[in-house]
Amino acid sequence: MTTEATSPSTAASPSARQVWTRTRGIALALVVLLAAAVAIATIRSDARHGTLDPRSADRQGSRAVAELLADRGVDTTVVTTLDEARAAADADTTLLVAAPDLLPPGQQRALRTATTGAAGRTVLVAPGSPSVERLAPGVTADPANSLDSTLSPDCALPAARRAGTAETGGMRYTTTHLDADECYPSDRLATLLRIPETGGDGTGDTIVIGAPDILLNDRLDKQGNASLALQLLGSRPHLVWYLPTLSDTAAADEDDQRGFFDLLPSGWLWGTLQLFIAAAVAALWRARRLGPLVPENLPVAIRASETVEGRARLYRKANARDRAATALRSTTRIRLAPLVGVPLTQAHTPEALLPALSAHLHRHGDGQTLHTLLFGPPPGDDAALVSLADQLDALEREVRRP
Repeated sequence: MTTEATSPSTAASPSARQVWTRTRGIALALVVLLAAAVAIATIRSDARHGTLDPRSADRQGSRAVAELLADRGVDTTVVTTLDEARAAADADTTLLVAAPDLLPPGQQRALRTATTGAAGRTVLVAPGSPSVERLAPGVTADPANSLDSTLSPDCALPAARRAGTAETGGMRYTTTHLDADECYPSDRLATLLRIPETGGDGTGDTIVIGAPDILLNDRLDKQGNASLALQLLGSRPHLVWYLPTLSDTAAADEDDQRGFFDLLPSGWLWGTLQLFIAAAVAALWRARRLGPLVPENLPVAIRASETVEGRARLYRKANARDRAATALRSTTRIRLAPLVGVPLTQAHTPEALLPALSAHLHRHGDGQTLHTLLFGPPPGDDAALVSLADQLDALEREVRRP
């Protein structure tokens, strides 16, 4: 029994060119997806830059209304932290919260506590549910938005009556405050509320507006937007413009500490679950065997020499001389055991095989040589493996010799 060394060129390992040919489609798809994600992020970033920021001259900024207020003697201060917003709440200040929904529940409650009894004005721009319930107790946001953006006042609030029609259509609200002014209704639900303060001197109030359009640069000159915005924000000599940020962690309680999965939209989690189920179904559909393996007849006959050569190449490619030597010795022991009268169950037991083999060969004192040959350590190199195969072949021929 001999093995032939094969050249590296006969190995079945794919070349770098073949690997690139097989994977270039996936790589190209990943590059396209990455480029699309960067492009979308850039476009959205540009579109949302400076939204409701009184320092921004972008279309979605609010610099125009800040300039008009400055001409009327109202100074505007921009703050980005809850501590600054709470410190600014007093009777001479209008506090505008540009994005109430960005505030965690703990910060919303802290802001409400700071403004209650301060006798100032608080303006909440398009707060959703449940934000509005914490910032303006007694007010509830309707799930459906207004279908019309331009609405008529239809209320007794002087500022609304002087401004006339304005683009307040957006979030719609209901309130339990009997003395509240409910203006710009859409299907009998108000898009602008003024809730007077019940405690203190009675001069403070809270304004809830359902859309930010009357504050935007590109919408300020439409309808009565400018008049309504100047009257709502210019009733006090100081305007504090609060732009909440996600990095502001002041006054956050333990309930606000959310993990990564809490920040994911529910649609993403549901979509991931669907993909997992689809992958499981596809795996079951494509599975070839759902039970124990069963032998199958080969479609073509393969010569034993080709099988031996193929396995030898695999051993050579993996540099598995130990496994090759183990296979050679095990096969030789199985063939030798019946020839010397040893049961196959004991063919791999040195105590049973070696004495019978020595007696059959009439060799005395060379048991250690046979033990090394049939049960010894793996060869150290390819030459030693070839030598081992030759010695095993010679031993089998000698045993079979009459």
